[in-house]
Amino acid sequence: METMFDTLLQLPLFQGLAQEDFTRILEKVKLHFTKYKPGELLLKEGGACHELVFVLKGEIASSTSSADSSYCFTEYFPAPFLIEAHSIFGMKTHYASTYRARTEVHTVSISKAFVVKELFNYEIFRLNYMNIISNRTQMLHNRLWAVFGNSPESRIIHFILSHTERLSGEKILKIKMEDLAQIINETRTGVSKALNTMQTKGLVELHRGEIILPNVENLIN
Repeated sequence: METMFDTLLQLPLFQGLAQEDFTRILEKVKLHFTKYKPGELLLKEGGACHELVFVLKGEIASSTSSADSSYCFTEYFPAPFLIEAHSIFGMKTHYASTYRARTEVHTVSISKAFVVKELFNYEIFRLNYMNIISNRTQMLHNRLWAVFGNSPESRIIHFILSHTERLSGEKILKIKMEDLAQIINETRTGVSKALNTMQTKGLVELHRGEIILPNVENLIN
């Protein structure tokens, strides 16, 4: 049976760390374990990021709103998952998204102070952290410069993918048809026609003010 020790070692920042080192870390660090019921709030957009939060069990919903609140994009992340490792340092150390439990969720958090004072002393931890940040930066850069077609459907797909953190699983985009049309520089009729074509292909499910993507990977294939 898998122990909490084994679960923690599977987390991205601790992978490859020797058990002796990890045991030594656990003797020093104060781990804060929390359980959440489905629908409960974990972290709120704009809140200060002063700790690393790991999802050990369950699935969370991450929702991000545009600056003018005209649309909201929601993704789902199963455990194990590290929430916004990039937000603990930099010019703006605040969460970019709001996180809620989709199922029962178990998390463990480690303070920024302990990360800086203790964990960064371990080379494998530093490398894991740099790889996570670098991989995310490279992925977003490549997606930003990707070439898409000029059809309404291609522009809609580009808009969705440019807002996607992980290119897999279910996503939900809450947006009015006229707002989407303005964003991609298309008529409302053109957007409606493109979305209905995408629904026929099984790429999206259309609801009032909401576009559900059952599996965002289908937009790439």
